[in-house]
Amino acid sequence: MGVPAFFRWLSRKYPSIIVHCLEEKSKECSGVRVPVDTSKPNPNEVEFDNLYLDMNGIIHPCTHPEDKPAPKNEDEMMVAIFEYMDRLFNIVRPRRVLYMAIDGVAPRAKMNQQRSRRFRASKEGVELAEEKHKMREEVIQRGGYLPPEEIKERFDSNCITPGTEFMNNLAKCLRYYIADRLSNNPGWRNITVFLSDASVPGEGEHKIMDFIRRQRAQPNHDPNTHHCLCGADADLIMLGLATHEPNFTIIREEFKPNKPRPCSLCGQMGHEIKDCQGMAKEKKGEHDEFADSIPVSEQEFIFIRLSILREYLERELTMASLPFPYDFERSVDDWVFMCFFVGNDFLPHLPSLEIREGAIDRLVGIYKDVVHKTGGYLTESGFVNLERVELIMQAVGVAEDNIFKKRKEDDEGFKRRMKEKKKRMKVCNISYLPTGQFAPQAIGGQGRPHAIENARHAAYEMRMQGMNHTSPPSPACSIHEDNSRSCDYRGMKRKAEDSDSEPEPEDNVRLWEEGWKQRYYKTKFDVDVTDDEFRKKVVKSYVEGLCWVLRYYYQGCASWKWYFPFHYAPFASDFKDIKNMFTDFEKGTKPFMPLEQLMGVFPAASGNFLPTSWRALMSDPDSSIIDFYPDDFAIDLNGKKYAWQGVALLPFVDERRLRAALEQVYPDLTTDESKRNSLGSDVVFVAKSHPLCDFIIELYHGTEIPAELCHGILGTLNLDDDPILPNKPVESPIPMLRDISQNSAVGIKFMDPQYKEDYIFKAVVLPGAKIPNKVLKPHDWEQSNHRPWRPQLGFNPNRQQAHLDQSGFRALGHHVNRNRGGGQYGHGPSQSQHRGGPYSNAPPPSSYHQGNFHRGQPSSYSCK
Repeated sequence: MGVPAFFRWLSRKYPSIIVHCLEEKSKECSGVRVPVDTSKPNPNEVEFDNLYLDMNGIIHPCTHPEDKPAPKNEDEMMVAIFEYMDRLFNIVRPRRVLYMAIDGVAPRAKMNQQRSRRFRASKEGVELAEEKHKMREEVIQRGGYLPPEEIKERFDSNCITPGTEFMNNLAKCLRYYIADRLSNNPGWRNITVFLSDASVPGEGEHKIMDFIRRQRAQPNHDPNTHHCLCGADADLIMLGLATHEPNFTIIREEFKPNKPRPCSLCGQMGHEIKDCQGMAKEKKGEHDEFADSIPVSEQEFIFIRLSILREYLERELTMASLPFPYDFERSVDDWVFMCFFVGNDFLPHLPSLEIREGAIDRLVGIYKDVVHKTGGYLTESGFVNLERVELIMQAVGVAEDNIFKKRKEDDEGFKRRMKEKKKRMKVCNISYLPTGQFAPQAIGGQGRPHAIENARHAAYEMRMQGMNHTSPPSPACSIHEDNSRSCDYRGMKRKAEDSDSEPEPEDNVRLWEEGWKQRYYKTKFDVDVTDDEFRKKVVKSYVEGLCWVLRYYYQGCASWKWYFPFHYAPFASDFKDIKNMFTDFEKGTKPFMPLEQLMGVFPAASGNFLPTSWRALMSDPDSSIIDFYPDDFAIDLNGKKYAWQGVALLPFVDERRLRAALEQVYPDLTTDESKRNSLGSDVVFVAKSHPLCDFIIELYHGTEIPAELCHGILGTLNLDDDPILPNKPVESPIPMLRDISQNSAVGIKFMDPQYKEDYIFKAVVLPGAKIPNKVLKPHDWEQSNHRPWRPQLGFNPNRQQAHLDQSGFRALGHHVNRNRGGGQYGHGPSQSQHRGGPYSNAPPPSSYHQGNFHRGQPSSYSCK
């Protein structure tokens, strides 16, 4: 989802949705690594039925990680992907289904965003190479030291796109990985594994959602299935809510901001390439054995419990005295729909709605005010009531002018505070620095102050030093590690970054001034604001987009060819008379073929992934579509500070022109290229111990899965062209991994249950579903007239909380302080408890029997 700040906002507003994952680690016994037995109960005190992996969120960090050395070759990348999936399987331990979905060919609405990302990645790669070359010359001219430039081919992450050889190899490797785990890992023996590789059309997360909605629409579905979806995109939260499954959890990496990265020029930590001085690398280890290692900590995972988010939303969206029956499930759908206005992968966000400015809270407030006038909800099972949406938009439009002015005031206030902070940092008010016992120590540091022999003499020296430094030091004063000062900046030029006023990107629109709408349309669209027909055209396209996105989330892809044909969104106040702006989408549209999509999203710099004659269309000046592949392009900051936040002004691809040009080069495809350019099918794998295995082995074409053999899952099975069969060896596609000689897995093509084209998947909680117990503190809870309320920590509502008596707290304090170096001041444990360490601010044991602590309740728990 195109809202980078959405998860941060959500986790701060609804903190109890987050639970940290417990992960059991493998152990070493007599020098042999003993793997974790995933068939044992989940240490997180919850049993998941189905685990879904949005694979692109795994492939990218494993192939080009940001916080550790990159794999040396493609084989190492595949092994890293396997290890990452093993970790996730170990944490979640699904008991029924593991579904792996890789992004296939996307709808045109998504391809525009993919095109922007890939052109940006190519542009940034070229700019980084130029900057590195320039900085290397500057550093060497200054006499600095830099390691010799490595001559290695840069990994082009654009290859993680359907139709490339890399994605084809990945599919082969994953088939091997599944067969190996089904044959050798006891935790995999009884699960059903689905692989939807890049040859299957659709985005990974939407292929997963399509599987869920089609399974829950058939009569054998278990309404109490516990789903766990892995992925870092914010739209997964929306998709999980859209299923209306009561037990839905998301697992993702814990976000840790400001993680250190090495300088891309010298490889050392602590500075960026622009600040590189070419200092010699420090020796790491006695023989410099850790020279190439980057200090990294293993990424931890968190669970996002959507059942608790539903509790929060139930409180947030409850409305009294409605002129129609209140339905919480419908109000959740409306909340999901309103979140689209602040950004998504298919539409630019409205200019007046920014997630960081509380746009969602504003929309919810307007929604609750206006819903009494609408006569009903905004959406139903993925279909939009535009007449009611217009009332919301007009209410936002009334506030637009004030929103823009408030945004400018907040921005100016922030800049003012930052300017004052910089001034305070520049001013050095220390007239002298004491040494010895009186020297300042870093907070939380483990170093000990120097002992002194004569305190009177030390105090005398301090007084004399103070008398000799009565005048304040100059702004050029710097303090060194040995507490000495250096104040000689005379004759030096003032650096540009030391200037009080940093250059601001030019903003010709000035939304905070009168005439902002006229300037916006003139600057962004190059039309006059009086051109009502053009504005209606933009609004109509945006309205179509809102209908398309909601249908995509709830029913599947309504049109493979629709896309929003503008770089910018209209204003909320422009949404007038929109009731009849949309009827329905064109029926029977088809996705692009994989190589066609590559031509639609790749820059010419990534043309090496395409057949030779196709590649020429991207670079030949006489090509009929050369205008689709500009060497350079403008990035409109659009009121933002950084280029990655701006709008890439790329030309939109004309599908008819593209197909006409490709007709001339289609005959040049080789057999392998034609195979990569074809659309594939999902594959289902089971082990010999699975009830479905014998049925598959005796299978004929086009047979339905018997529901009783696979936890109620339905679908059609067909023979695979290159099957994995039991007792037949499976060759490893990775030289460093062994072949599977004793294979116990079988694989076969799978197709989801099929429904009529006009079938509507109902966005409701299914009959028989058990809603999880409430976790949040009741609204009317009072200690005086209710039983003591305890927060639920984690997934287990019956977890027994540990209690310590006085002696337990004393023992804990003693060991903590002893292990943390509490005796660094030469005192016993009793004194060091009050001297420092991570637990120094904890109240003494007696206070744990007062107030909110009397029943072991953590007072800082965030369920409010």
